[in-house]
Amino acid sequence: MTEYGRGPGSEPWHPTDPLYGDQGWEGQQQYHQQPHQATPYAQGGQAYQDPYAQQGYGTDPYAQQQAAYQQQYPQQGYVDPQQAQPQAYGQTGWDQVPQGHEAYQGQGYDTPGHPAQAYDGNWETGQAAMAYNAPPADPYGGQQPDLYGTPEAYPPPQPPGRRQRPPQPEPAHPEPEPEPEESHPFFGGDDEDGHEDDEPASRRGRGGDDRDRERRGKERKRKGKNGMACLVVAAVLVGGVGGIGYFGYQFWQGQFGEAPDFAGGGSGEVQVEIPKGAFGNEIGNILKEAGVVKSVDAFVAAQKKNEKGNSIQAGAYTLKKEMSAESAVALMLDPASQANLIIPEGKRNAWVYEQIDTRLGLDPGSTKEIAVSKADSLGLPDWAKNHKNVKDPLEGFLFPASYPVAKGSKPEDALKKMVSRANQEYTKLDLEGKAKAHGLENAWELVTVASLVQAEGKTHDDFRKMAEVIYNRLQPDNTETNRKLQFDSALNYLKGQSEIKISENEANTNQDPYNTYTQVGLPPGPISNPGVEALAAMLDPTKDGWMYFVATDGMNKTEFAKTYAEFEKLKDKFNANTN
Repeated sequence: MTEYGRGPGSEPWHPTDPLYGDQGWEGQQQYHQQPHQATPYAQGGQAYQDPYAQQGYGTDPYAQQQAAYQQQYPQQGYVDPQQAQPQAYGQTGWDQVPQGHEAYQGQGYDTPGHPAQAYDGNWETGQAAMAYNAPPADPYGGQQPDLYGTPEAYPPPQPPGRRQRPPQPEPAHPEPEPEPEESHPFFGGDDEDGHEDDEPASRRGRGGDDRDRERRGKERKRKGKNGMACLVVAAVLVGGVGGIGYFGYQFWQGQFGEAPDFAGGGSGEVQVEIPKGAFGNEIGNILKEAGVVKSVDAFVAAQKKNEKGNSIQAGAYTLKKEMSAESAVALMLDPASQANLIIPEGKRNAWVYEQIDTRLGLDPGSTKEIAVSKADSLGLPDWAKNHKNVKDPLEGFLFPASYPVAKGSKPEDALKKMVSRANQEYTKLDLEGKAKAHGLENAWELVTVASLVQAEGKTHDDFRKMAEVIYNRLQPDNTETNRKLQFDSALNYLKGQSEIKISENEANTNQDPYNTYTQVGLPPGPISNPGVEALAAMLDPTKDGWMYFVATDGMNKTEFAKTYAEFEKLKDKFNANTN
């Protein structure tokens, strides 16, 4: 039972008293000297009217809280003092009792069979006895404020010993409890039995054997895991130290050690191709892949050591297997090792095809067949395609230069490089834009003129005069030759020869489009591969009126004439020198 007979339970009545808590728990001591007001009681769930209200002690300050308290403790009924025998309350809760209202004799009770104890002002005792029928003093001076009817109202406070944290809503997805952190016995201070040093001996007794065995089993597992972790860490450390040592050695070798290299001049034979613009390290890589040198660094060092090392040119070289880097550099500087195919100015395609077949070890005619059948896929410009009566579509496009033709390569690889070089040169000269300025239809005809100049001329001056002769004979008003070129070089190209003396009967009767003795204008296409000088002369001919020319010595000396009479004299001179 509580102090006021509310029924069994450990809750004192004061937790719902609005008067408590207004001044904090420390401020409640001041009420020990104040008289009490009447206490509300309930019977059958209705508020009990305080009998002292009729005696002038004021209204019951707790009547407003009866309904709330009834809901909180519905199972604890209130005892009506008119129906139950009143019991005395000890004068323990308050120090003074108002006059005219003496406390009941007896000791009261807290719970059945136990006498009530004096209230000592401490909430933790759970006792709050007060004198019966003693109205307490009004701490609010008659104002009687409605403490729970304002926005500032708050639930009545709990005593310090009974305060509890409000319940927290459980999360939708509760997080799993973290596993206890493992500790290694070396750092945790465990003894050899698996117990911590500061564990009481009583906890290690028989009563906790099962728990101890379970705990020791878990700790052994943790020790096993810790041991494995140590092994892994040790392996990582050993591997790291080994890796550092290896890379350190490699760094030392790269900085201070000698590069790996073969010894001697090597053996066997291998051909390599060095591209244009290749630097020392690129050349070294090519040689290493071909098995010529052992390392790139060794070749680069040997190239720097040789005073002519930087003069190694692009091209094909015939070298040996497993040569020392120094020997490889020296051999590449020797012209005898160069395996390049050099195309001289004025050479016909037939000669180039034969050279490629020989270098690649192919059957005669193999390269020519590829050139004719794959001409359109070898890089010719559009203006060089689809011309009538052309005997070789690549004629004039195997530009005179040096090309690498190493064993193991394909004929089309070499042909593509030659055609590409011709395209570069013709593009620089802007042949398409300059054709009309020279009375020609297109760039194809300009290349044809250059090939004739290259075939007939001997020197740079010869080239310019020869170009003027061609342009003059192509003029519509030419009555000297009636627009016929009458070049022996064109007939020789037709016949695949290079004869100085041409039979007049053959020259005047052959009707092939390439025979300029019987055909007006230019041949169907170029008759050789013109070089840089011939191309420049074709674009910058003399303007002296030259119409004829004769190689008076039959070989190297070419003389020019403006009239037919002068030409006859030069012809007689030629006959005299060649008979």
